[in-house]
Amino acid sequence: MKQQVYITQLSKFLPNAPIGNEEMEEYLGLINGKKSIARSLILKSNGIKQRYYALDRAGLPTHTNVGMAALAIRSLCELAGLSPDAIDLISAGTASPEQIMPSHGVMVHGELGGRNAETVSFAGSCCTGIQAMKYGWLSVLTGEKRNAVCVASERFSPWMRNAYFEQEAELIAQLERKPILAFEKDFLRWMLSDGAGAVLLEPSPRADGLSLAIDWIELASYAHQHKACMYAGAERDDKGDLCGWASFSEQDWLSRSIFSIKQDARYLGENITELGLDFLQEIADRRALDVSSVDWFLPHLSSMFFRDKIMEALAKGGYSIPVEKWFVNLPSVGNVASASFFLMLEELYHSGRLQKGHRILGMIPESARFSYGYCHLTVC
Repeated sequence: MKQQVYITQLSKFLPNAPIGNEEMEEYLGLINGKKSIARSLILKSNGIKQRYYALDRAGLPTHTNVGMAALAIRSLCELAGLSPDAIDLISAGTASPEQIMPSHGVMVHGELGGRNAETVSFAGSCCTGIQAMKYGWLSVLTGEKRNAVCVASERFSPWMRNAYFEQEAELIAQLERKPILAFEKDFLRWMLSDGAGAVLLEPSPRADGLSLAIDWIELASYAHQHKACMYAGAERDDKGDLCGWASFSEQDWLSRSIFSIKQDARYLGENITELGLDFLQEIADRRALDVSSVDWFLPHLSSMFFRDKIMEALAKGGYSIPVEKWFVNLPSVGNVASASFFLMLEELYHSGRLQKGHRILGMIPESARFSYGYCHLTVC
């Protein structure tokens, strides 16, 4: 078995120009012809200042999810001096595939071109990017593949268009007192963003710059203990269980907004940070992880609202990480779900702030049915 795998290059693709908070409804449209009452409060809570949409101002698409993933990989190949013909494995993750079949990964491969290559797809929510990276890591680690390109991409903006939304009740007084109550459908409109990130994995570090050694990647689901919290293409029945879209009529698909993204805000707030701490404690015990040795902490945040919650949970568990060690780009990029960790890592890597020996801890929570990913990297 190979003893080490390295991230030797990172790239990204963000569509069009960044969109500020006051411009959002120009792209997404007004619901019932009215500006959102809760928008400013939700944006104040989530801390996002700008994001990227694969839309023009008329709401027409400028890029596809597949196309953005392929563009990120092409940029990666250019930076690494690697031909697409030399890629052994394409491992792709997304929470917003544009078709049920074929799989997202093979669509990306088809757009990219090159030669025949192993291609795998991870569909779900925010953890699909780190799941794709773990598959690539293990494939290179075992010597099965000479290299792996792992890509995570999202195109949520079409789901956020006004045509797909019903007017939600907006209790402003409650939102001001307890922002967690804003984490419903309307909340999601003001946080989700489009884009793609890609990483190249190889069995040797690059000779002309920094590489990131993958020390470990840990993943866990808590679905055996908890019901679904965020979902799309489904609806709850009278017992609270999820029923998939195929159980409903075509008329219900529209009248009941079956394909809109929904989130149980209260359930999210009750569980997301505590379960993440539980898993970190398990990893720390098993791997003798000393959090004080971490130089950079890259947590995927859906909203800056959760930053203090996570800091409190870490302190409670004895794993405090000073805020100066946190690297978060949510305010400038938005929440790009599965691609968020890749985009943070890419920005940090190209920032010039990394030094050999630095240790990076990544945290990727997923609220869909409470899954978590952690990874540890060493700069070399």
